Amino acid sequence: MIYIIDHQDSFTWNVVHQFAEFEKVHCTDYFNLNLKLLRRSNVIVFSPGPGSPKDYPQTSKIYKMFKGKKKIIGICLGFQLILSNEGGKIKQQNKIFHGYQSKVKVNNKSRIFKKNKVFKIGRYHSLKLNEPFKSKDIDITMRCTKSNIPMAFEDNLNKVYGFQFHPDSFLTENGKFFIKKILSK
Repeated sequence: MIYIIDHQDSFTWNVVHQFAEFEKVHCTDYFNLNLKLLRRSNVIVFSPGPGSPKDYPQTSKIYKMFKGKKKIIGICLGFQLILSNEGGKIKQQNKIFHGYQSKVKVNNKSRIFKKNKVFKIGRYHSLKLNEPFKSKDIDITMRCTKSNIPMAFEDNLNKVYGFQFHPDSFLTENGKFFIKKILSK
């Protein structure tokens, strides 16, 4: 079962429907988490949401509790939450990307996606990872082709993955492909 934590975002149900094509999904609001179901799940997804990682301390606790024990996937805010918990600093971007289509390029650190592959993706974020970012386990694996902003990461040792973009967006070409590749890893 996939457990999705809804950070009260209008995109969460798009994420739910996309993941439900691959496995049974249970989704609860951030303020009504079900620890029993979280423990039974094999994948935990941190949804998009408003605000910044510091606004969701319960999700940070869940990340620390289940990292290395369950596959964890972060989308948009979820991406930022994970990186924040790994010592990354999240900051406001100069340009806000809400409803933008961009191109991302896969680098040679990805063990899931083909090196140098370029994808068109949908962006809905005003925050970004401040670099430099150093981690012994997390590799930034996709970057925006224009701004070089980190757009995806992989931690294959602990099975933690993240997308700054929305695989669920109509602006992301073949978004199901991203979810399928991560779930099959």
